[in-house]
Amino acid sequence: MDLEERVSELERRLEALVGDRPDVPRPTGADFWALEGLKDQLSGTGAADGGVLYTGAVRLPTGERYEWQYGALTAQLLDAGDPGEEDGSGEPAADWSDAAESFAALGHPLRLRLLREILGGRRTAAELAALDETGTTGQIYHHLRQLTGAGWLHTTGRGRYEVPGARVVPLLVVLTAARP
Repeated sequence: MDLEERVSELERRLEALVGDRPDVPRPTGADFWALEGLKDQLSGTGAADGGVLYTGAVRLPTGERYEWQYGALTAQLLDAGDPGEEDGSGEPAADWSDAAESFAALGHPLRLRLLREILGGRRTAAELAALDETGTTGQIYHHLRQLTGAGWLHTTGRGRYEVPGARVVPLLVVLTAARP
């Protein structure tokens, strides 16, 4: 089955899942510009199984701007080879367990709130502790350490935290993907 047939099949399945629910957006025509660009890029690579692309242009409430994109071939993502082996394209085989710590760090409501607040401009533990329902300073530091250890945050000195630029768009992509 070629990529176009697979996309058509996915569209059919999506329609079967969401039916005529008005709350679920349905891209049409020009709304598929990123998908069409991805398919054009893949057509010249011989990547018969397709690929995934995510991209974003973001301006945070603090005025910071981030533009970012990342793509991966389906074969690289789904390869069931042993970790460390090559997947046939010269890339290491996929090991989904490597993502567990990153997902686990996002798996706590307070950590997600801390990330949102930090993206919004509250950058120190003291500013975060002043918020309602964030717990004690010790609890906040515990959660900040978890997020820092997983790479969702880094310190910039003087007790200030920020989401690394290369993680801003991926964080927003993960949050978008997690929406019901």
